[in-house]
Amino acid sequence: MIAKFDIDYITHPQHNKTLHTHRTDDPVAAEDFLIGLLAIGARVAAIKHEGIELGRPEADRMVSVAAQRLASQMVGISLGLDGAEVKHRFGFAA
Repeated sequence: MIAKFDIDYITHPQHNKTLHTHRTDDPVAAEDFLIGLLAIGARVAAIKHEGIELGRPEADRMVSVAAQRLASQMVGISLGLDGAEVKHRFGFAA
């Protein structure tokens, strides 16, 4: 059975070119995994849905949402704010 989401990535692109794949059927889990990749500076090689690589707009949308969530988390931690206050003050999703 094909997983709903496959994310192909390289953890340390400047040192290693080994391609890994994360598979999940949960779109929220896929987004959470993207957040982790962004946080460590990993290279996202491809995002697939049901075995078919997403087009640039769809993949960019997923990465954008993950980046906004990561920024929101980082601002909240750095300033000691809860999600609602981060959204109110900075416009990031809670």
